Amino acid sequence: MTSNRHNTIFEGVDFGTVLLYVLIVIAGWLSITSASYDESVGDLFSFSHFYMKQLVWIGAAWVVALVVLLLDVRYYHMFAYPAYFLGLAALVAALLFGREVNGAKAWFEFGSVRVQPVEFAKIATALAVARVMSNYNFSIDRSGDLFKVGMVICLPLLIIVLQNDTGSGIVLGSFLFVLYREGLNKWLCIPVLIIAALFIFSFLLSPMTLLVSMILVCTLSEAMMSGRWRSRIVYLASLALGSILLCLVVQVVAPGSLDLYHSLLIVTLLSLLVVVVHAFRANLSGTFISLGLFIGSLVFLPTTDYIFNSILKEHQQNRILSFLGVINDPQGIDYNVNQSKIAIGSGGFWGKGFLQGTQIKYGFVPERHTDFIFCTVGEEWGFVGATVILALLCLLILRLMRMGERQEEPFGRIYCYCVAAILLFHVLVNVGMTIGLMPVMGIPLPFMSYGGSSLIAFTILLFIAVRLDASTRQFTFNKF
Repeated sequence: MTSNRHNTIFEGVDFGTVLLYVLIVIAGWLSITSASYDESVGDLFSFSHFYMKQLVWIGAAWVVALVVLLLDVRYYHMFAYPAYFLGLAALVAALLFGREVNGAKAWFEFGSVRVQPVEFAKIATALAVARVMSNYNFSIDRSGDLFKVGMVICLPLLIIVLQNDTGSGIVLGSFLFVLYREGLNKWLCIPVLIIAALFIFSFLLSPMTLLVSMILVCTLSEAMMSGRWRSRIVYLASLALGSILLCLVVQVVAPGSLDLYHSLLIVTLLSLLVVVVHAFRANLSGTFISLGLFIGSLVFLPTTDYIFNSILKEHQQNRILSFLGVINDPQGIDYNVNQSKIAIGSGGFWGKGFLQGTQIKYGFVPERHTDFIFCTVGEEWGFVGATVILALLCLLILRLMRMGERQEEPFGRIYCYCVAAILLFHVLVNVGMTIGLMPVMGIPLPFMSYGGSSLIAFTILLFIAVRLDASTRQFTFNKF
């Protein structure tokens, strides 16, 4: 039986998701009010207050949300590629002609209004990824198709890194989770994790310790895949014993000719040659995977110094070293994080109350209304308030994933998961850096941090997913 109801703008809309969005935005506005309220300004409604400016952006964002819901759902599929290339053009224009803010040349300035194109480029990239992966002949198992998706993601990422806005660029790496959801082979995800781990551990471990660790990890991973535990343990023991003996012989016969690290490297390469011959003869695929990871790691390790010293800026280097505990500068690079943790810790269980946060009120926490907005929540609303905010954000992300699962078209499913991945990455990094679990990257907390570009972009990002989901639900309702 077919329904005779006329479609309306709100038909099929997931009001639970919209309610979560509204609650988070209101909580963000209250936090911005606490963080930016200045008693010296007599007029509460003066636009010199950040919370009044944010109120205007909230109104604009809600109007934009209505426009997004009014548009025909086919437009998002139709104009995905034009939006993507427009986003690339805006990023290039910002790189060439934009204004530099906090070391990143990533802003356009129109009078008193600043616009950050990267926030809108995330939307365009999500649409383009969904469009590429939803083509009827796309297969994630084909290297050519996977290369196309990789290029769609990496082109804006490269431009953003050139703008010196590495934190925003890394957000696009969250699409790896979308690829995994769509069937990407897990063994293609592991090299990315290994690269990140090697980059981190190269600062913490000596070369010899890192090499031995790599041998151990690769050998044990191969043992897990093949089930040959005893033979691999014997191999490890033999390799360690042979390495020690060779090093001792070299030091006795030719003192000073080879250091311990190079001796171990020679033994490792000889051992790998033996393993390769054995793998060819026994046709052991797991061994080839482990060898590939190990050799790739050996090739990558020498490049970490170049990446760290030549590509990353000094403040980015200091943030990484501070996060890893290599350096300690409580009055310098560590100041923001230390003050943030003090503010959150001082909030206790219930918090100090609205407008009562001393760390926030007296300006001890820099960027307290933007990147460090979560410490305002922690100090004034305490553990309870912070838990509620995190719960709202997590529920929003879970509802997006649920939206994705009920989509009948791949485009909608992939896009919903792209939005969920972006929001999840922002929440993890932003909250993590305020409590010292992540390095400071300078990315906002979705829907809560001050900023018009951020709020409107996140609103568009979310409500496109809501509109795609509403279209699916309208189709389902109208079948009965």
